[in-house]
Amino acid sequence: TPLPLDAAGAVCPLPSVLMQGSALPPEEELKATVLQLRETVLQQKETIGSQREAIRELTGKLSRCESADGKSAPGTWKKELAKGKDTMGDLPRDPAQVIDQLSRTMQTLKDRLESLEHQLRANVSYAALPNDLREMLQRRLGDLERQLLSKVAELEDEKSLLHNETSAHRQRTETALNALLERVSELEKGNSAFKSPDEFKVSLPLRTNYLYGKIKKTLPELYAFTVCLWLRSSASPGIGTPFSYAVPGQANEIVLIEWGNNPIELLINDKVAQLPLFISDGKWHHICITWTTRDGMWEAFQDGEKLGTGENLAPWHPIKPGGVLILGQEQDTVGGRFDATQAFVGEMSQFNIWDRVLKAEDIMNIANCSTNMPGNIIPWVDNNVDVFGGATKWPVETCEERLLDL
Repeated sequence: TPLPLDAAGAVCPLPSVLMQGSALPPEEELKATVLQLRETVLQQKETIGSQREAIRELTGKLSRCESADGKSAPGTWKKELAKGKDTMGDLPRDPAQVIDQLSRTMQTLKDRLESLEHQLRANVSYAALPNDLREMLQRRLGDLERQLLSKVAELEDEKSLLHNETSAHRQRTETALNALLERVSELEKGNSAFKSPDEFKVSLPLRTNYLYGKIKKTLPELYAFTVCLWLRSSASPGIGTPFSYAVPGQANEIVLIEWGNNPIELLINDKVAQLPLFISDGKWHHICITWTTRDGMWEAFQDGEKLGTGENLAPWHPIKPGGVLILGQEQDTVGGRFDATQAFVGEMSQFNIWDRVLKAEDIMNIANCSTNMPGNIIPWVDNNVDVFGGATKWPVETCEERLLDL
């Protein structure tokens, strides 16, 4: 503020600090004092500004906390903020008063913060209810789990009891089957006392896929053969499969079959020839079949009489060795996969195989029972024939029974 002209020579009172030991002129000392006061005012303004920003920030945070808590009066923070704004807008000139006002404001904010902390602690104590709820749910889940385990244990006990009962039933069944097998073995041993090792027949009374006989020996490689056997069957339609020979890769290497209403057929390497044989009258018949790989020539004999001949049946195909020879069933695989509709029903005896074509007079003599010619490849002897599934072996003299049929 400029001084009036009449006061140019007046002496302004100076602070004692500046008056003592001052060597500067009065004007310079006054300027220095003014500058110092100005710096003090600026520092106080900066302090007040920073404290105002801090107060605003704290007031905003308190307002958010109070609005989240919902328990403080909605207008409280607005009044305090307005009061603070009024205070800041009309600052007293004494810096000590400003500092005192700021101290009171800070204390108020601190008290409000402590109040909010107490409320938050109270809310935390109230929030303990979900923990109790979780504990209750855990107890309930524990009870349910124990009940479930109890049910599982009961089911396991029932399963164990059922398994024990099933095992006991299985043991009783196996015991009964073993007793039956032992009885069958005894009967087979009793029937082995034939007058001659070849005087027996194999009986296959039912059309099933499990009654059959098996020749223990196998065939060598053959370029010709003769198969002869006695048959008696009255099954219809068709007597089934008296015998079949299967090798790896060819289940129908040699098959004699009468299936359904078809005529009796001879299969060699899956090639077919129909034979003019009629043997389903329930009487004993002697059957012989010859074949040679040369031009595939074949002949069919019934009761010693040639009824048919032909050629081109698997010509130049040698019979493969190492196969399985089955009586009474047709094989879809080597030694298995029988079909009940193709099973033989009846009796058979004197099944013999030679590795050559027999002469017509030899076949006649065999059929008339005037000569005994066992097969040089497969002879009909008791220890070379096994029976399975309920098939049986019985003593028989085919020639005498044939006479009875006549």
